[in-house]
Amino acid sequence: MSAYRTSAAGLLRLTTDGTLVEVLTERLRHAGHGVSPAEKRSWARSLPVLAQDLTDAGLADVEVLIEYQLPLTSRRVDAVLAGVDPRTGDDSYLVVELKQWSYATAYEDSDTLVAVEQAHGPRLHPGVQVQDYCRYLTDFLGVFGRDQKMLRGAAYLHNAVDRDVVDLLDRPATDQSRIFTGQRRGKWLDHLRSRFAPASGAGPADRFLTSTVRPSRHLLAYAAAELKERSHFTLLDEQHVAYELVMHAIERARTANHKRAVVVAGGPGSGKSVIALAVLGELARRDRPVLHATGSRSFTLTLRRYAGRNSTRVQSLFKYFNSFMDAEPNDIEVLICDEAHRVRETSVNRYTPKARRDVARPQLDELISVARVPVFLLDEHQVVKPGEMGNVEVISAHARKLGVDVDVVSLHDQFRCGGSEAYEEWVLDLLGLDGGEPTIWSGDGRFDVRVAESPQEMEAYLADRQAVAGTARMSAGYCWPWSDPRPDGTLVPDVTIGGWARPWNVKSERRVGSAPGSAFWATDPNGFGQVGCVYTAQGFEYDWSGVIIGPDLVARDGQLVTRREQSKDPAFRSRKTLSDGEADRLIRNTYKVLLTRGMRGTVLYATDPETQEYLRNLVRVRRPPEITFETEAG
Repeated sequence: MSAYRTSAAGLLRLTTDGTLVEVLTERLRHAGHGVSPAEKRSWARSLPVLAQDLTDAGLADVEVLIEYQLPLTSRRVDAVLAGVDPRTGDDSYLVVELKQWSYATAYEDSDTLVAVEQAHGPRLHPGVQVQDYCRYLTDFLGVFGRDQKMLRGAAYLHNAVDRDVVDLLDRPATDQSRIFTGQRRGKWLDHLRSRFAPASGAGPADRFLTSTVRPSRHLLAYAAAELKERSHFTLLDEQHVAYELVMHAIERARTANHKRAVVVAGGPGSGKSVIALAVLGELARRDRPVLHATGSRSFTLTLRRYAGRNSTRVQSLFKYFNSFMDAEPNDIEVLICDEAHRVRETSVNRYTPKARRDVARPQLDELISVARVPVFLLDEHQVVKPGEMGNVEVISAHARKLGVDVDVVSLHDQFRCGGSEAYEEWVLDLLGLDGGEPTIWSGDGRFDVRVAESPQEMEAYLADRQAVAGTARMSAGYCWPWSDPRPDGTLVPDVTIGGWARPWNVKSERRVGSAPGSAFWATDPNGFGQVGCVYTAQGFEYDWSGVIIGPDLVARDGQLVTRREQSKDPAFRSRKTLSDGEADRLIRNTYKVLLTRGMRGTVLYATDPETQEYLRNLVRVRRPPEITFETEAG
């Protein structure tokens, strides 16, 4: 999907008559994207240069796809050029990243991270950035058949001269990572002519934009290979920055004998767990001392099953946050704390002996102390249980208090929910989590949202979707009791709505009949038919998500309000000091988690009639043509 498509000549006309920024702004707003002042400045300063260069190179008929959104993500590429290869007559494409930088150096001697004048924090080397885009497109667009010859990449620093970005030019270039400066404009024009003939690019652009899209890779399906063989995921932009910062911190900590922490914050589907497994896999393959820890039994056991298949050594890499009470300082080189929003005040639990309770340290002390480089990956809106305290401010302050330097990376891109940034913002506004007001969802062509008229309709729709392709699950707010299995080994259908009733997912780790243990509800095909709660859904994803909004969240007088007395969560009842404000936040965060598990669509149903009507009025979608997906076999 491209914000705007035109020929190079058409782009030059827009820049000449001064309407370029207005046109792009309107196109993106129509697609549900906000436009920042920085984006407008970037368009006004860089796109006229690209238009003029293409024209001067004699390539006025090359097609320019401006602000092209990578499939299944919210990340946009500055421009993709489409035309005809002058040597072969085949389709030819060039991904172009436009930079206004005039001065940049290597970040602390890194060859993948750069420090840019007047920019806070490190940036990804532009050659690496555009190479990642090319790899991603080759992986996901059927038009390339995973053949990289048709696709090339270049970063154009049109305001820079060589001497002011010399560190960037030291990195060896490839066909997908070339860098050109304003000083090398002549070579840039030659490069454009080498990629494109002076012919219309309309046909190649058509084929690019209508290409089939390969299905998104489910993390767990590739987890074992990720750890043992090589990375199967292309990290993009901030994801790659986070990965490189961790690897850089490891080397600096080793050479300087100084601890350093990295905190990576991002919403659901921003790639936190992909980063975690990419770091874990790279270090494991190098035989470096590294462990992965979470506060989720379901997530840890699932990782042991999928990533550690047939390998007790790999299984032993996955721990819990409370596994380090007796660990010595710097016992390991790197500790990756995934789902770090689930960090608790202490590691004490009901099985901890009284003598140990009296000397228990804060859990953050244990996690920061045990590793030379502790890494925390978190989403502050996924704190759903009383006593969880993981957020950027708390973790960073705690680390600094212990004398540990901290690097913080924020992930803004969306790789779940069809790559729909608009849907994630809609959910935040719906739940009142970021200060916004609920808005009408009219669709954005990337993610399917609908309201079911009954739980029966929801279940039938999800079953149909799963039968065609992909995975589907139903989840709900914790508003019904949760019974143990009956003596005959069957599950009790606790989630009862009118004449419809289904059981919660299994409580224990042991299978009950055909229903999988709780840790595997989200990943075992037999999980369909049970209703998942937030503790079994959190950390996982499936193609189609059905969410039942229970009586703990209802619409009254045009807004959603929480009713804590309707919660059946034992954690709420056992925490006597839980304030109404804390309970309100936890309930809203619970539904934020449940509403953002789907990769392709979410179906909503509310048990409260007024809330159901409220949702109907907010979801008004004219169904657009669906993106064409290849099958897994294709």
